[in-house]
Amino acid sequence: MKNNLYLRAFEYSDLNLLNLIRNDDILFQSTLGNKYYISSEYDKKWIEDKIFNNSNQLYLVICCKGIDEPIGYICVTNIDYINRKAEWGGFVISREFISKGLGTDAGYLLLDHLFGELGMNMVYAYVKEDNKASYRLSEKYGFKKDGLIRDFVFKQNRFHNAYIFSMLKSEYEELQLREQETSIS
Repeated sequence: MKNNLYLRAFEYSDLNLLNLIRNDDILFQSTLGNKYYISSEYDKKWIEDKIFNNSNQLYLVICCKGIDEPIGYICVTNIDYINRKAEWGGFVISREFISKGLGTDAGYLLLDHLFGELGMNMVYAYVKEDNKASYRLSEKYGFKKDGLIRDFVFKQNRFHNAYIFSMLKSEYEELQLREQETSIS
């Protein structure tokens, strides 16, 4: 399935999709981020920041081959090139493409890039305790649950706990090897 997708840098032409996704109340509920009302002018500046000020973050647009249109975005933040680690920021997909496995596949493309191209040794993620889909997805990717952080974020008028997950490059390479062996046999 990964062959049906590609990742690319943000362009100003992605503004409409981005603004639609970032203002979607249903998508917002599962994230750790706080609710902001985001104007298209604000998102234009946000895209500009992702284009020109990306030394410790990587925001990429997810596109389907064939239709060559963006369907969402994926990101990592807090990239630390000295200690070779990065924080998985997750992905957001337009509602019409949810539950088709495209976000999952985009995640594998990003992990390939982080471990293979950028030389990261560890990728870590925070997952809201009640976000069962992200919890399962983190495990599917091969992340290990390291613990629970209590009252991690204040959102929707209350505090929420979050799990912290991590994956080492050696663990990812081991998963890739097993996947290759399975596809050969």
